[in-house]
Amino acid sequence: MKGSVVGILLFGLLLAGLSLWAPPVRAHCEIPCGIYEDHMRVAMIAEHITTIEKSMQQISELAGAGEKNYNQLVRWIANKEEHAGKIQEIVHQYFLTQRVKPAAPDDVEGYAKYVKQLTLLHQMLISAMKSKQTTDLGHVETLRSLLHEFEAAYFGPEAGERVEGSESKHMPHGSTHKH
Repeated sequence: MKGSVVGILLFGLLLAGLSLWAPPVRAHCEIPCGIYEDHMRVAMIAEHITTIEKSMQQISELAGAGEKNYNQLVRWIANKEEHAGKIQEIVHQYFLTQRVKPAAPDDVEGYAKYVKQLTLLHQMLISAMKSKQTTDLGHVETLRSLLHEFEAAYFGPEAGERVEGSESKHMPHGSTHKH
């Protein structure tokens, strides 16, 4: 009896110790709850792209200054990496894991849409990664372009006409989108 109590306590301590090093798990949900705000996620990605752009501009400005402010440089670099990571999180955890639905290859139109969405999301993951590696603003423009293309492929061609950051003309704020 005494040995099993000690074993349980040691196991609990091991789990508690591992949780200190494990990254936090952030997910919308995977139960599925049926509560999705796809337009909000697209707007969040657009906001992260703008933050990456601002970070890159600040890094370039600070790096070119005569007297370097390394503290601010480090903060802007960390900010850029954090927001690129948030794009990757939304793309893979929300869209790839929960929202983009597979289509059978014999459903020619559905399968083409599925492959297009997967391709665009994968390209966004790569561009977000590249934006972590450099201050090349070309990656920001690529991300914006890919987001615009994904939005049209996901919501329909007329979705690409909406103004970035505005509410969608297709769905009222807070509504759900089901495929």
